[in-house]
Amino acid sequence: MDPVIIVGAGPVGLTLALALARQEVPSVVLDEGPGKDEQRLARTVVLHEDTAALMERLTGFPLSEAGFRWAGWRSMRRRQVMRHVRFQEPGETDPQVDTHGVGRPLSGPEETVEGSADLPPLHIAQHVLTTALREAIGEEHLVKVVVESRLDAIEQEPSGVTAHTRGPKSTWWRGSYLVGCDGPRSTVRKLQDIRFPGRTAVERHAVAALRTELPWQGEALLHRTPPWRSSGPSGGEVTARPLDDDVWRLDWLLPPGKDLVTPDLLVARVRETLAGWTGGSTPPYELLDTGVHTVHHRLARRWRVGRVFLAGDAAHLLGALGTQGLDEGLRDADNLAWKLALAWHHGSHEALLDSYQSERRAVVAARLRAADQALPLLRGGKGLRSYVPGSSRGHDALLSDGHLGRGALGAPGAYTNSPLMPPRADSEAPVDTLPGAQVVDVRVTAEDGSFVQLRDRLGRGALLVVLIAPGTGVWERKHWVSAGLMPRLAAAVSALPHTAELLVAETYPGAAAHNVLLIRPDGHLVTALTGVRPADLYAAAEATLGGAEQQPVTTEATATSR
Repeated sequence: MDPVIIVGAGPVGLTLALALARQEVPSVVLDEGPGKDEQRLARTVVLHEDTAALMERLTGFPLSEAGFRWAGWRSMRRRQVMRHVRFQEPGETDPQVDTHGVGRPLSGPEETVEGSADLPPLHIAQHVLTTALREAIGEEHLVKVVVESRLDAIEQEPSGVTAHTRGPKSTWWRGSYLVGCDGPRSTVRKLQDIRFPGRTAVERHAVAALRTELPWQGEALLHRTPPWRSSGPSGGEVTARPLDDDVWRLDWLLPPGKDLVTPDLLVARVRETLAGWTGGSTPPYELLDTGVHTVHHRLARRWRVGRVFLAGDAAHLLGALGTQGLDEGLRDADNLAWKLALAWHHGSHEALLDSYQSERRAVVAARLRAADQALPLLRGGKGLRSYVPGSSRGHDALLSDGHLGRGALGAPGAYTNSPLMPPRADSEAPVDTLPGAQVVDVRVTAEDGSFVQLRDRLGRGALLVVLIAPGTGVWERKHWVSAGLMPRLAAAVSALPHTAELLVAETYPGAAAHNVLLIRPDGHLVTALTGVRPADLYAAAEATLGGAEQQPVTTEATATSR
């Protein structure tokens, strides 16, 4: 069978190629550029717990060593600390009191988060992330990257899709499916005549990357209306995010309009901000990179046209109020990869492929609605609500959630209303994870008896069935694999309509002993059942695959072009 054609070699396109390769699906990545990425420290990305784990699982590269995990987060308004989140390392005792607050001691709520349960965001330069993906692809024989290849035509037919590229290697490429990961000005989207409505220049930020020492070592900061700036919509909001080696990325919210950000203006912002934070003269600093970041909010009308799909910035643009567009793009790739792999190996399954648009578009649309509803409240200046007591603290909490990957602005979406969700069964058991939401990463025992993290078993194309069995962790597998519920559960798993891996966990949040969890290949919970219920487990697995529409595949896997 022909490979999947991926148009675009940014983080989303490369992630999709690797995710498909892990499920034995070949792909051709059409890269418009030369195959190298410009090193820009002013262009960084923030990955939250699930997307950072996805990147490390696919690349095998310890991104935490190349990026920087925040030690904490603080939100300030003028001179007051409104919120302080401290990411506590496992085994650490009570947090230390911070006395840095623009010359004032910390005042306001302090929150300590156990690092093992809620990992801090990972801040990393985008070129470092892309380089790690390219290096992993370089060792993957199922992925072919073709540089200096610009797409200019797509032809579809029932058996596949054909793409034409121009450039030094102008040619036609034959594929089983095609995915446009080619950014905001997507050629794939335009060739498929897909509308891309939304709002332009929702926010603009001046950006600087610099090396200096700030009072909040290792902690990210959101400072609203700093005292050295005038009040009002243009009165100032600056975010500081740490990187390794005393490097910081600073973002200043710019007033509405298209005023030119000159070098002199940017240097003045740097100097007054650093002086304001240190409570004196401007400390020594080294300016490394600058830029202007413009945020747009747009959502493609369709994400699938036959055998052609959109993902990442080609399908959606978001990023205001701390939301991270790349997070959603990587989740697009994770969602689409296992569905394309199943269709590639077992024949086209329309309901399953259609679910990509219905699931992912609904999640991103909800995120965009939340941001668009909050923008007038947070940026509107002196509206009635600005005089409501406690509203400022609520606004800061809302913004912090966007930056930290929480709440309506930041939390990973749940596919609660997905067409793949099974009907409710009488044997369904309540756990802390809602059906359709991402599962919690817990330690599990694999089929070979080894202890691994649950997230390490994702992305292989198999369903996961997890039995909650307290006490099994202290016994060798041979002592419990043939005892109690295990033989009956193993038989039920082997009879499922798709390959599934049986795992055992001692605990799972909110789960009782002998609960059985069914988990999708992308880590979203399908259902939790009370005990071994073969019929209910089978029905849930069948619904997850889109129903009983499987068709056999008669062609072999070959990566070809013509």
